[in-house]
Amino acid sequence: STQCCVTMSPVSCTAPTSSDEEDDSDSSTKPIRSETKKNPASLFRTGGDPPKEKKSKKKVPPKGAESEEETPETLQKNSNKKGKAKKSKKKEERPPSPVIEVDNLEEFVLQPAPQGVTVKCRVTRDKKGMDRGLYPTYYLHLDNDKKVFLLAGRKRKKSKTSNYLISIDPTDLSRGGENFIGKLRSNLMGTRFTVFDNGANPDRANADWSNVRQELSAVVYETNVLGFKGPRKMTVIIPGMNADCERVPIRPRNDNDGLLMRWQNRNMDNVIELHNKAPVWNDETQSYVLNFHGRVTHASVKNFQIGHSSDPDYIVMQFGRVADDAFTMDYNYPLCAVQAFAIALSSFDGKLACE
Repeated sequence: STQCCVTMSPVSCTAPTSSDEEDDSDSSTKPIRSETKKNPASLFRTGGDPPKEKKSKKKVPPKGAESEEETPETLQKNSNKKGKAKKSKKKEERPPSPVIEVDNLEEFVLQPAPQGVTVKCRVTRDKKGMDRGLYPTYYLHLDNDKKVFLLAGRKRKKSKTSNYLISIDPTDLSRGGENFIGKLRSNLMGTRFTVFDNGANPDRANADWSNVRQELSAVVYETNVLGFKGPRKMTVIIPGMNADCERVPIRPRNDNDGLLMRWQNRNMDNVIELHNKAPVWNDETQSYVLNFHGRVTHASVKNFQIGHSSDPDYIVMQFGRVADDAFTMDYNYPLCAVQAFAIALSSFDGKLACE
């Protein structure tokens, strides 16, 4: 099998995206981006003055996260090593990021990632049990020593379209439960998805609409010449951020006002459009490859990176396979865990699945 990582130049640690060969790169944690030091906040701001003294305010990153202060040189040294060699490098590396106790899980999973920090997570898929072959449960944990649980997701059985419930309790995936935090819903074709928080359906709104659900993101999949069997084209639509780096609430009162309709009508006020990075064909491995810096080790059509067209080096989110039922999912500002997890869930959906 081709060792696509090891045979390439030191920084170019890649994972094929369309065959099933394995790569034995070091999947230790590293920042997703290397050199770009541009302040990403400006890419996602959709109104208001720039925040005054935000920069000096240090947020403590979660332990599974890593800040971006490694030099390209360090990346070069580390990215091409196989797993075992890591110990001898220990002294040169920064100490691990300070621990965040995820005190309030509900708050944490809806908060944007701190700027300058890559929150590193792991998604596991559980197919065991009577109907889990058809309706697996997906679990999201921080990818650190403590493996802190963040979210669970599962497809609802009696829905006309794909409908995934997202919960902050791994054992309670009910719509009525108090642990319900969001949902992902697809169109009939299974090519467009919308992510909601746990607010009320507009039909059951308060008089002042204050309890109406927010749309957190939308995902559009387009086929390419190979249908869904080759690299997919994804567009991700998210609400913009205000001057205080908080998400602009988008609470549609009907289906014509949601993120997908705004995007379709090019009404992009307070809306940001992101795209997946196109993988590059590699003759040597006969597969499409992307640079995951060692965070992804197995080829899969599901592997993807999402970025902003104005700064292609800033990866907002990346997702990829590391074992049959395990995937890494890393996200950066302005995404929160619920948005990133729901985007990842959309890539598993039946109409798109071509494993």
